[in-house]
Amino acid sequence: MSSKATTQNTVIAVVGPTAVGKTALAIKLATHFQTEILSADSRQCYKELAIGVASPAESELQTAPHHFIASHTIHSAFTAADFESYALRMAEELFRKHDRLVLVGGTGLYIRAFLEGLDSIPEVDAALRTNVIELYQQRGIEGLGAELNRLDQQYVNEGEMQNPQRMMRALEVVMSTGKSILTYRTGTSKPRDFSVKWVGLELPRAVLIERIDRRVDEMFEAGLVEEARALYPYRELNALQTVGYKELFEHFDGKYNLSEAIERIKIATRQYAKRQMTWFKRIPEIRWFAPNEEAMIIDYLSAEDSVS
Repeated sequence: MSSKATTQNTVIAVVGPTAVGKTALAIKLATHFQTEILSADSRQCYKELAIGVASPAESELQTAPHHFIASHTIHSAFTAADFESYALRMAEELFRKHDRLVLVGGTGLYIRAFLEGLDSIPEVDAALRTNVIELYQQRGIEGLGAELNRLDQQYVNEGEMQNPQRMMRALEVVMSTGKSILTYRTGTSKPRDFSVKWVGLELPRAVLIERIDRRVDEMFEAGLVEEARALYPYRELNALQTVGYKELFEHFDGKYNLSEAIERIKIATRQYAKRQMTWFKRIPEIRWFAPNEEAMIIDYLSAEDSVS
């Protein structure tokens, strides 16, 4: 990903897998550069979700201004295209006050939407989207794969066949239009009036797994079961097709006990982190650091400023 800039405004994009420490670094960078944070997390934006999506704590939100945290409701559909519009408006507003903003998140599609734009894909009927979600709830990723094998061999051959969110999106598009979602991709970037400086955070796999497992345990200690139980009546909503909630909904249905649900959440989160790293490792502009290399990161960004 890249952006052609016509001004000196800069987006500092902090990316990496879940539980690696992106929020803490983003706050330090926003404080150091005296700017604000734009989240690119497709679940932390929902005000009904908090524990299960590891939303920043109130103390963190007070340390540095955040945008796109608890700003929307699960009852309103929100897409990557919506985020593109939202983030561009927010960036225009923030760049009136600052010459930098910090973008932080692990939702690669949202980051891509903001920084380079999305291809134009036809709208899908809400009823069709609901049918696809129900298919996933009833038959899992195997059911999605079977339907894609029947309807969209191009996606099966070239798409992400272990990512249920992408698979559901591909299936609803092919069912709506008769064409593969891949046929709508142009591979061209839209010009933006800012530059982008990438900071990636990574940890050894074993260390990241330990952090993921500890975070999941802390979520349950903080009341994740109660949060999920309150959301159970809305389980069919797209916003709740999310690791953590989905497994607990199935636990409430009696499919497995709480210990099994916890282990399933840990495994699914590890798999999600692996997919995130696969996505971000494709971006050659990212400079990778360990989470504790804050001074090096600030030096890197400041040195980049001095030569730009």
